[in-house]
Amino acid sequence: MISGDILIYISAFLLVLTVVVFFHELGHFLVARLCGVRVETFAIGFGRELLGWDDRHGTRWKIGWLPLGGYVKFWGDESAASTPDTDQLQKMSEADRSVSFHHKPVGNRMAIVAAGPVSNFVLGILIFAALFMIMGRTTILARVDQVQPGSAAEQAGFLPGDVVLAIDGVKIEGFSELQRRVMLSAGETLNVLVEREDQQLTLTVVPRIDEFTDAFGNVQRRGLIGLVRANNPEDQVVEIVGPVRALIYGAQETWFIVDQTFVYLGRMIMGKESTEQLGGPLRIAQMSGQVAQISVSALVHLMAVLSVSIGLLNLFPVPMLDGGHLVFYAIEAVWRRPVNQRVLDFSYRIGFAAITTLIVFVTWNDLVNLRVVDFLASLFS
Repeated sequence: MISGDILIYISAFLLVLTVVVFFHELGHFLVARLCGVRVETFAIGFGRELLGWDDRHGTRWKIGWLPLGGYVKFWGDESAASTPDTDQLQKMSEADRSVSFHHKPVGNRMAIVAAGPVSNFVLGILIFAALFMIMGRTTILARVDQVQPGSAAEQAGFLPGDVVLAIDGVKIEGFSELQRRVMLSAGETLNVLVEREDQQLTLTVVPRIDEFTDAFGNVQRRGLIGLVRANNPEDQVVEIVGPVRALIYGAQETWFIVDQTFVYLGRMIMGKESTEQLGGPLRIAQMSGQVAQISVSALVHLMAVLSVSIGLLNLFPVPMLDGGHLVFYAIEAVWRRPVNQRVLDFSYRIGFAAITTLIVFVTWNDLVNLRVVDFLASLFS
């Protein structure tokens, strides 16, 4: 019998992934309809159809047995990756061409492809905005209560009572923002503007790598300088947020995720961050179950983060991803002719190989981090 915890993990994972994937594909679908493209299939999940129906426009809506993604298949597509069906395209009548994705102007095709990732960003902004409206926005002044002995902060000259105002010229509005800026800056030199006894001065600090185990037993790595925040009630401000301000905060939160993703990838390429932190479906399932046990709002927040992350990932210029399609359409717009079909076929093979390699890599990371590899090794030791 499946335990309650496993049911929570599976249910939370399916809820998060299904919502994120649905909105991504819905973006493609809606813009395609606006551009007059016939949509053959709207699928959530892959493999054998478990549930499906046809709408009045002839689109087959279906749910597959493997809930790890989804796709929208347009008229003229050969596959779910929107590769053109050359034979079908050549045999199309004029009426068929008028509703074919591949016969639409390049601007329409670019809009349809970009709509998926854009929808993920919009979903993230709306979720963050809703959370701000419901829960308010709490800001705790970045005032230092203690400086840990022997820490990077002590060496840099921080003192109790200091208030952090900015890091590398970027304004710091609260202690949580200070922590987030430091977490992905291990080994980097940071210029920190602080206020001390009504005077401002700049301190230089280099965060150290800190490895710790969170409440769920996951090993995490982060940058740390060794500051402990003050618990003065007057330092805490809870802002009641209206719709307009909530959308602004939601957009800022979305941009922060995008910005920090590029910071992390850059540090990983330079060897300053471990690739062990990259995770795949198993890690997402684990995180979904863990945050679901904390609160509904925590699970919804994770949904927003994943939506933004998936939207950004799909914009990477990799063939088979939306970003790869956009690159080819941009080339077509400049050259005023489609990219050679042989070049496309070769690129799709490279893209497929790259994506497959990434999936294998992050799945291996998941198995290692979940200690499945250690368990299997112990069976044969």
